[in-house]
Amino acid sequence: MADEVADIRQLTIGVLGGTGPQGKGLALRWAKAGLKVVIGSRKADRAEATAEELRASAEVEHISGADNLACATQADVVLVAVPWEGHGELLESLRDALAGKIVIDCVNPLGFDKQGPFALPVAAGSAAQQAAALLPDSRVVAAFHHVSAVLLADLSVTDLHTDVLVLGDDRAATDLVRALADTVPGMRGVFGGRLRNAHQVEAFTANLIAINRRYKAHAGIKVTDV
Repeated sequence: MADEVADIRQLTIGVLGGTGPQGKGLALRWAKAGLKVVIGSRKADRAEATAEELRASAEVEHISGADNLACATQADVVLVAVPWEGHGELLESLRDALAGKIVIDCVNPLGFDKQGPFALPVAAGSAAQQAAALLPDSRVVAAFHHVSAVLLADLSVTDLHTDVLVLGDDRAATDLVRALADTVPGMRGVFGGRLRNAHQVEAFTANLIAINRRYKAHAGIKVTDV
């Protein structure tokens, strides 16, 4: 996948929800790997404050902050890492800015009660399918659901030793997102099927949270024999 990786290094990666733990952690790792990153947030000053923090952590200069619209406009590939509650409204508002771009959805629609985490029903089938319905002119891919935000933020962890399931209906888009995963040491992108199968990938995050709570760990997933 060397060609895809080479192409990625010429792209700008936008992270909507880049001030939250998951988006912030992935932005940090991609910037550390040499990729140009734009942090997106509802407020530009909050995004820039996070970008400043990440520039210091990663010891790089190629991280900037912007409001969500500017982030979506500037980026070539956009990760969506926002809370489920605001997912639909945000993507609908950015439809034109995201047209023609690869949009990576890593949102997990989960609920929590006294028994722990559980998957929420989604009318469209999954968060990724909702994104695809709201962004008909974008190339939507589901990925990065199961990567620990704690490990992403800890640069003393130099090998994340985890697989990233990548789902989508556009072969070139899923190949590029797999290559994007591969830029992070120890992380590997693995094709996980069509976008219609994203529900169980999103829902499995509830199982991982339960595992991590029981064993006080930061578990991810590994696919064997591939």
